[in-house]
Amino acid sequence: MTGTDGGVGGDGLTDLFGLLAYAELVAFFNLSADAALAPTLEDKAALGGMAVAEFGHFRALHGELTRMGAVPEQAMQPFVAPLNAFHARTAPADWLEGLVKAYVGDGIAADFYRAVAEVLEPDARALVKEVLADTGHADFVTARVRAATEADPTVAGRLALWARRLVGEALAQAHLVAAERPPLAHLVVGAAGASGGQGDIGRMFADLIDAHDRRMAALGL
Repeated sequence: MTGTDGGVGGDGLTDLFGLLAYAELVAFFNLSADAALAPTLEDKAALGGMAVAEFGHFRALHGELTRMGAVPEQAMQPFVAPLNAFHARTAPADWLEGLVKAYVGDGIAADFYRAVAEVLEPDARALVKEVLADTGHADFVTARVRAATEADPTVAGRLALWARRLVGEALAQAHLVAAERPPLAHLVVGAAGASGGQGDIGRMFADLIDAHDRRMAALGL
């Protein structure tokens, strides 16, 4: 798992795994916080289980970085400030906003990482898809949000505006991180020497918006 298809260098893979590792660690913290705010014991237990799964994903990436000869903490460090800034800008006001953030914001980020992973060699691509696999969060969130909006239809408008803000912040964050990390940017535009990279990026982000629209429909927002 030390190389990638299309001549993409190992530094790009280290960047991607470092970014994912920190993102999974933050997801663990966020889900743990959401569990603390959950209104029922059932919800607390469900979110706690998802948090444990996210930490397992972090451990898998941490282990693979070590196996590759990287220092995991050093690989994650470049992404600590930008991801922390993103989460500070998008701190949810309540439990429902936290659920929507995890589903919409984290969902579009996961779609971005999956798109980038398509240029990796098979084992690396499989690891990315494994750590981004849904742990049951999508069904959990859609059920809770739909129940909340049915009980109080005025909630839908607020959550729809919140989701729109999240997708804008997430896409801006993806552009910023890729721009500041050339090896990672190289993964984003595809294999080395690919032509029409900017057009390809445009199509990729259009696909991310389409997936976001499907999530919004699933939420009933």
